[in-house]
Amino acid sequence: MASAYLYKDLGTPTNAYKGTVSHWVKRSGIGASTEFGSFAAWLNGGSSTRSHCNWYDDTIYFYSQQHSMVVQTNRKFRDANAWYHTVIAWDTTQSTASDRVKIYINGVQETSFSTANYPAQNSVLEYNVSGRRFGVGCLAQSNGSAASFWNGCISDFHFIDGTQYAASDFGSTDSTTGIWKPIVSPSVTYGTNGFFLKFNNSANMGLDSSGQSNNYTTSGTIIQNKDTPSNVFAALNPLNVPASNAPTFANANNTSTTPGSGGRFGGSSTLGMSAGKYYWEAKYVISGLPRGGFGVTYDPGECARNNDTSSEYNYAWSYQSESGLIRNSGSTLDTEATYANGDIVMCALDLTNNKLYFGKNGTWLNSGDPTSGSTGTGAYSVTADKTYFTYTEDNTSGSDQQTYQFNFGNGYFGTTAVSSAQNPDDGVGIFEYDVPAGYRALCTKSLNAQEYS
Repeated sequence: MASAYLYKDLGTPTNAYKGTVSHWVKRSGIGASTEFGSFAAWLNGGSSTRSHCNWYDDTIYFYSQQHSMVVQTNRKFRDANAWYHTVIAWDTTQSTASDRVKIYINGVQETSFSTANYPAQNSVLEYNVSGRRFGVGCLAQSNGSAASFWNGCISDFHFIDGTQYAASDFGSTDSTTGIWKPIVSPSVTYGTNGFFLKFNNSANMGLDSSGQSNNYTTSGTIIQNKDTPSNVFAALNPLNVPASNAPTFANANNTSTTPGSGGRFGGSSTLGMSAGKYYWEAKYVISGLPRGGFGVTYDPGECARNNDTSSEYNYAWSYQSESGLIRNSGSTLDTEATYANGDIVMCALDLTNNKLYFGKNGTWLNSGDPTSGSTGTGAYSVTADKTYFTYTEDNTSGSDQQTYQFNFGNGYFGTTAVSSAQNPDDGVGIFEYDVPAGYRALCTKSLNAQEYS
């Protein structure tokens, strides 16, 4: 959500002692220095106490300044591909301290905490106090403003005024897959201040679907994402980076920017493929000389090694920007048109016939035809049991900064929507250019249909 969030000033609550927040989150920022809020409450515009749910150092940190409350998990949550169903429920009337705050992740209650300072009995937490501002996708500062905005995605946000619910009221285990999934219409009572944000109306992301008409106001620009708990799209993997000179990630891990210092490395997608046909696009934004590459890899760990003069070629089939070379295992397979600042690279991977196609700005290279099947017109042969989409960086000069804006089907390059909005045959995903017949976006729905059907 970048520097954006949603907010509303609360009215008189149904019950100030009890409440529940149920929401699904997908993380982008990972690591010890991270601090992003998924919800908060504070006195707007004035110096006051504050409360928030903070994802700090990859843990969940539930906090109330007024009551010296800190409940922080021991467990760290570092999966950048996963959606975490997070439920935090409180009832300060409980006589047992540990019953006053309960935290659930994907249906399982957390019981191991690095800090467990529970609120005193019959405390009124700031999360449901008349006149306080409740924010979604941020923390609260003591000066009465929002900060540390959520870095990633949020879905199905429920706020309950007056009841301490369990995770099973909002999610259930799929009987076939065993995966924890959302209950679309939970049987809950929202209370006076309660709300349900589905984020399914791009023109009104703060629309309340609880029936309480507690619509939220948007501050900044919030982008509607096709990535949901029910269909997870690929993104770039922030954990698969070199030990030094690592890139930075933004836009729900769909944008990567090099640090502008010397080194070589390669990155990869969070999802890999072993069967079927897939398509993606990437926009190339540079400062200095073009030195990037796009393609597929069968060894994302080796591809990410830093300061290795050959790793980005040896473990990938890569289309290089500066030279237009198609390379694999240190060998040049072909020389095609170079690409530069603002160009959009297309990639189609046919694992039914082990063929790889590259294109630029709507035209396939080498007169390629991704629908040619085993003939492989204009294709390059790929031999791997499992492949990942990848990008490479050859930034040995130390001054050429590269930004890679991937579109795995969400319909954006960075924060800019595609202009033509082309869909695959199955309708899942939005792309700039026409998607070849039979190819799909890289997401769990497509993987299930092509690999496990």
